[in-house]
Amino acid sequence: MNSAPAPRLENSVGNDDSVLATAPLRPNYDRRDLSRYGDANWDLGPAVFRENARRCHVTVHFDAIPDAAVARSLREYLYARLNVDLPGYRPRLPPASIRQAFNRARRFLEFVQTELGACDLRRVDQVLLDRYAKLLQDGCRPAIVALLLEVVFDLHAYRAHLPSAGLQIEPWPGRVRSHVAGYRFIAGENLTPRMPEGVIAPLLAWSLKYVTLFAPDILATRNELIRLEERQTALAVEDAAFPRHERRARRRARLTAYLDDRRRQGRGVPVWTTAHNGILRQDAGTGELTPPINWLLLHQHAGVDACFEKKAHLQLSTGAPDLVAAAINAIGIETGGMDTPISIEPDTGQPWRPRFDAKTLLHEERMLQAACYVVCAYLTGMRDCEVQAMRAGCLSLTRSADGVIERHRVHSASYKGKSGQREPADWITIAPVAAAISVLEKLSARSAAARGANTLWPVLDIGRANKDHVSAEIVRQLNVYRDHLNALFGSNDEPVIAPGPTGAPWRITTRQFRRTIAWHIANRPFGTIAGMIQYKHASVAAFEGYAGSSRSGFRAEVEAERRLGQIEDILAYFDDHQIGAGLSGPAAARIGRTLDAAAGELQPLPGMIVDRGRLRALLATTAHTLHAGVLADCFFDPSSAVCLRRATERDRAAPMIALCEPTRCPNACITTRHRPAWARASDDAKALLKEKRLSELQRTALTQDIRRIEAVLDGAVKSAAPIGRSDLHGSADVP
Repeated sequence: MNSAPAPRLENSVGNDDSVLATAPLRPNYDRRDLSRYGDANWDLGPAVFRENARRCHVTVHFDAIPDAAVARSLREYLYARLNVDLPGYRPRLPPASIRQAFNRARRFLEFVQTELGACDLRRVDQVLLDRYAKLLQDGCRPAIVALLLEVVFDLHAYRAHLPSAGLQIEPWPGRVRSHVAGYRFIAGENLTPRMPEGVIAPLLAWSLKYVTLFAPDILATRNELIRLEERQTALAVEDAAFPRHERRARRRARLTAYLDDRRRQGRGVPVWTTAHNGILRQDAGTGELTPPINWLLLHQHAGVDACFEKKAHLQLSTGAPDLVAAAINAIGIETGGMDTPISIEPDTGQPWRPRFDAKTLLHEERMLQAACYVVCAYLTGMRDCEVQAMRAGCLSLTRSADGVIERHRVHSASYKGKSGQREPADWITIAPVAAAISVLEKLSARSAAARGANTLWPVLDIGRANKDHVSAEIVRQLNVYRDHLNALFGSNDEPVIAPGPTGAPWRITTRQFRRTIAWHIANRPFGTIAGMIQYKHASVAAFEGYAGSSRSGFRAEVEAERRLGQIEDILAYFDDHQIGAGLSGPAAARIGRTLDAAAGELQPLPGMIVDRGRLRALLATTAHTLHAGVLADCFFDPSSAVCLRRATERDRAAPMIALCEPTRCPNACITTRHRPAWARASDDAKALLKEKRLSELQRTALTQDIRRIEAVLDGAVKSAAPIGRSDLHGSADVP
């Protein structure tokens, strides 16, 4: 694509000019301290407002590039992208995207250097560009190829601003990069995969258990460990005043008292939960291999600081190996060894895990942090940057305008664009999210204080000094959490979190949460997760929050997912109808005729796949009226909808599913997907009918309900019954 000529900035850019000359900055940054054009490394962090931006993503290192011509071209390209706005083509590059642009440009420039022997863009021709596109197509998906080709088009569009890196020939004249890549963009398409029900349902259910059931154990164990460490330090200081032999005697006495107490409790000598670096202990009596003795815990109880006084280690002959060996012979061993009791998991009646040690405690803290992320990201619809912008004290409890309904309000930040400035924003959410935030505040307090921050998402291991914020590491942490759930609560044959379509573990990314909850709210608002979370409740809260002060556009995303979901559902109707699946309910005949007409238009032959694009177009109008329900799907026509006979004018734009009368409304269509709900309703009604204390009127009503339900199960409900006055005022036909 050609762009209008622009002033040649290379004449006015010097090595001392600021790289962020046109970018807004975070508070308390002086432009005189910013990276300069000629610096070997650029740090764009002062212009990046996101809490979860990693330092490596906002810095570039030109001194790491061996070829000087490649480095020079990269420097010119990135400066132009950061500071030049080409109207009608591309705005300035957000500073948060600098590393991505650096990597893509470097890939192409080093290809040119390898092919031509020098990074000289004046010698680049269309043949070389075709070879680059072919190289990318051999290893990447078309959508990725289109992104990687972006830099080739940029080098031509910005050529007036690039002294040595401008591409003078127009790449692939008359074609856009998506066509070159072979990528066909579909309007409304969302490339982020939606989590399957077998992934998100158990992931959320176990995350809620972590927040409500397991978190108290984890937090209590951390408090126990802090007390042990404080006592260990105090005893070590106290012992320092005594001679060496007396220090040893005092420590052996404490260790003896500790082991005697274990004997009285019927507990063994503590061993680690897992082996250190693969080192195992072999039991002297049985020959069994176990993890090694938890000397760290023994030192804490005996008041030994083996890091400061290495010769005091209890495992040495001058320590107390004899006492420990005798205790093992007498009382055996115990995994973990810390004192905090482990809660019972209700579904198994057993403790949810063995007792903790210091290593498993830190691991479980990270798993709890991941569980809180799942709850917060999924049940609010917040983006990753918005979740990770939450700080201590962000949760408040307010009441509705009428003072009746309590609402949990989360104060965080939204961002304008990829590099936008932080804007305060509030989200209305539901109780499980409030519980997760409360747990996060306790979980993160120690690490955040040690790092001088008030974020809810610090790196929990204080020993890791190279980074403070969990940032993009949360993706790896979420997938470790997935594997942890499978290992602790599942098996190889029956994993807790279902695998992906290829059989490999489903790879979790942060974007999947927002897309999945938007789809469920739009298309399955009455579905439940583990009997605990109703999407309808999350929908009301998320809509209120996003429609209020937040500018994140969640409502628009939900509506987009609703349209995509309606298309998916009508295509499923078509496929089932083609293989002979029956429809019942008052709308069955009408919908069957519509599907038959579409099939006749396409004329698919047996064993052949119909043109899905044409099918979408043919069924688009019908799909737009489709609203999924528990007992029936509604092909909404406001002129005949029974539910709207009780609605006000402002409610007439959509069906009122809660008032659905699926055996009477001419818009209702019942499929095999709805049969389990009807069968459960029949069982419940029959169980009630056995109650001896029922009146005759109640028995008559239940008997009529059972007949109506069995008619649905037999597929006998074919057409709408006349609507009489009693139907307008009776109860909804929802068992």
